[in-house]
Amino acid sequence: MSNDIINWKKISEQSDVFKNHKPTKWAFVEEFIDRNFYEQLYDTYPKLDDTWTKRDSFDKNGFYKNWANQQDNEVVNYSYDESFSEFWNTFYQYLFSDNFIKNVQKFTGIPVTKLKYFSFALIPKGGFQLPHIHDVGPGTIIILAYFSKDWEQGDPGGTYISTEEDESTLVFEPYNLDDSAMIFHDGPSAGHGVRQIKKNVERRAIQIFLEVYSEEDGWSGDKKVEQELVEL
Repeated sequence: MSNDIINWKKISEQSDVFKNHKPTKWAFVEEFIDRNFYEQLYDTYPKLDDTWTKRDSFDKNGFYKNWANQQDNEVVNYSYDESFSEFWNTFYQYLFSDNFIKNVQKFTGIPVTKLKYFSFALIPKGGFQLPHIHDVGPGTIIILAYFSKDWEQGDPGGTYISTEEDESTLVFEPYNLDDSAMIFHDGPSAGHGVRQIKKNVERRAIQIFLEVYSEEDGWSGDKKVEQELVEL
């Protein structure tokens, strides 16, 4: 089953689109997850309760839930978390597989080697995310997969792509948030954010960060941070 979780054949059709976008590589993919498996994930997406963490940096009224009670910015490990459904455990463990990593490499052309961060991300009515840029280095791919039905054209909530930390530079905003994903390459022009949600709805998503890692040099993004600290 694990090899059929992601619709790699359909996703590959967007590979050239991703690679040719400038100044930031990005693509929006529909039917990201096998539909039958997606419905199982959708039905068992965790409910918003007091186990979620509210963040108030770039996020305003945004909530996050990490795997296995891991802390924010803590590198994830292959594990089973019984607080989530069997379907979510299967999906999470698949993210560590060679099949997943190799297909992401093929799609993006970026030699990411490992899953670094994973979290559930939920934004209710009134929530939004200020435009921001991570820019931790060219070895990072970010995937935002959505689990929200009945989104309408023009409704805010999907993570938009911008070229700067300014909403006025927005170049794309997704409106189909039912089994879709934004995939983008980190870099100095990889701006993104979320417009304020006006309706009484929840934008449900997951965040997947992949990065280049080696036993000798560690995470490529950590190296960029260390260099900036030295420069300061």
